[in-house]
Order: sequence, then structure tokens, then C-alpha cells
Amino acid sequence: MTNGTVTPELESALEKHRVELTGYCYRMLGSSFEAEDAVQDTLVRAWRSYDKFEGRSSLRSWLYRIATNVCLDMLTAGNKRARPVDLTEATPLAQAALTPRPDNTWLEPMPDARMLPTTDDPAEAAVAKESVRLAFMAALQQLPPKQRAVLILREVLAWRASEVAELLGTTVASVNSALQRARATLAERADLEAAGAVSDPLDEEQQKLLERYVAAFEGYDMTALTALLHEDAVMTMPPFDLWLAGPADITGFMTTIGASCAGSRLVPVQANGLPAFAHYKPDPEAGGFSPWAVQVLEISDGRITGFHCFLDTKRWFPLFGLPLHLEAEADQAD
Repeated sequence: MTNGTVTPELESALEKHRVELTGYCYRMLGSSFEAEDAVQDTLVRAWRSYDKFEGRSSLRSWLYRIATNVCLDMLTAGNKRARPVDLTEATPLAQAALTPRPDNTWLEPMPDARMLPTTDDPAEAAVAKESVRLAFMAALQQLPPKQRAVLILREVLAWRASEVAELLGTTVASVNSALQRARATLAERADLEAAGAVSDPLDEEQQKLLERYVAAFEGYDMTALTALLHEDAVMTMPPFDLWLAGPADITGFMTTIGASCAGSRLVPVQANGLPAFAHYKPDPEAGGFSPWAVQVLEISDGRITGFHCFLDTKRWFPLFGLPLHLEAEADQAD
């Protein structure tokens, strides 16, 4: 920065950290849009105060310190984002009702490309993906904010305890204590083991499972879909707090309240380190297909265990770079 102006060199140096900072802020906040706002705020603060940056730490460490402070400030309201399964009991199909809750209730999906930096280290890539899966993200939201920061910095980003202590302005002993408490909380979460069951990249069995899923869903073949669902599978649909458990209620919902999704199309996307699809359903008025949901799937033991449909497509589809309309195949062929 020269005379208060951001130089191209400084802008480039800061921008190269945007993706990893977005991943960090997303893990802290549980919201894709709040994470991107936090990163923008971080970079603006860095631009404004760069003249005061004395280089005692790396530029990356300095940016993480700013980002951590931004996130901690945003978390002072105490809101913990969650999944429907964290807030209510499963609803029997006979009692299913679509009751929305405010946007800030929900853990939000995030495209992998916006938060996971490219790396040549397969182990590093696997840890990064596991740490943004929905179950792990939901567990993170249950930690106090500073414990959350310590766990992410130490376990996900592999910072040394001394580096985390310097960033947070505390002692190594305090960092180690916070990490121990955070680990103990996560150890109580039974759903985390299954959350890491997706291979990176997907193995052949998982690829075939997804191919069968797409064929079953697009064909609206409930018998085929039932064969792919784990007996304990759950279906969620934020912003509605309803969630369903078991293949019978899931497929029953799809053929009753969700019957208009018959004949849909699925487009593969990458979200939260998990298999995901953009779901377009037939548009009887305009023709072709209109956006309906971003589906994020959880897989374990050769079956689909989680079927999470994020329905606010006016927000999600632009975030994923997806079109807001698909033409019918016959129109595309013309």
C-alpha cells in the first residue's frame, strides 16, 4: 500500500489466500455467505492496516489473526447454526408439515472450489474435505468460538500450539487445554465416524452407487431408491425443520408431498467434500427444468445415509455457478 492506495502487488499477495481463508471462516461460522463476507472484511482490514504490518509473522499468519478476530466478533451473538436433525425429532410421514425457520438457523452448504485450496498432498486434501462435511461442521458449531478456532487451526490446518497461542494472544497451556476440551466434545458425536466414510476420490463402489442413485431419482423409481438407502437414512430440507428417517418415510414423502419432483434432472456439483447434485424439477409453465435444491449426500457402508436438500435455490445456485433454468433435452438437441 502506498499513500493509502492498494498496489497490484499487495492485492495479488492478499488474494492468493482468499480460498483458504474462506474455508477457515466457513468452518468457524457455518454459513457460506457469512464466510465470504468475513473474508472480504479481513482483506479490507488488511489493506487499510498494511502500513502497520511489521512482518514479525508471515502475511498468512497475520491474515488468519485478522480473520479470527472478525469471526469471533460475528459469533458474539451466540447463534449456533445447525441441521434439522440437531433441532427436532424425526417427523413421521403422516405428520409431515413444511415449517420454515429463519436463514440464520441453518448450517449452509458451500462449493468445494470456494473453500478448499488445491494441494498436491492427498492426505492434506482428505483432511480438508473431512473437516467441511456436514456432520463435522455441525459438531464444530457446538464448540465455544475460541475452542472452535483452536481445533480448526491445530487439527485441520496443522498449526503448532505456539503459533495458535500467538495468534489468539494466549498461552500454549491454554491452547492445549482448549484443544483437549474440543476433542472431548467431538468424541461424543456418534455421527462423525460415518461422516468420514466417503473416499477421496470416490472409490469404484461409491461411483456406482451414485450412478444408480441418479438413475433411480431421475426415473423416480422408489423401489430402486429404497435399495440404495441405509435403513437409518435421513432426509432434511432446510429451511424447513422437518426431517424424515428411514427409506419408507423418505420415499413416501417423495411420492406424496414431493410428487412434483418426478421427472427431475440431477447435475453433479462438489459441496462440503461430499457427493452433491443440483436438482432441477420439471417446469410445467416455462418448459424445461427449474431449480429446486442442492442435494448433498452422505454415504456409509455402500448405502446413502444422508439426503440433504437445500431448497433456497435463488441463493445456492448462483453460489455454485449454476443456471437458473435448464432446457429440455429435445430443445437442447435443436
